[in-house]
Amino acid sequence: MKAKIRVVGAGYVGMSLAVLLARDNVVTVLNIDAKRVAQINRRESTVVDAEISDPWRPKI
Repeated sequence: MKAKIRVVGAGYVGMSLAVLLARDNVVTVLNIDAKRVAQINRRESTVVDAEISDPWRPKI
């Protein structure tokens, strides 16, 4: 059974952690910045990093 995990913050550390955890779990990312929330809802990375931008797309 997959764990349900919440990550608070969609900055570099939060999104890196969310991407890693989303490989085997159900992850929800919480953030106070409406623009970042909109990016996440559109499945766009909130950070510029090649290793994060591609792998996170199908998971979060």
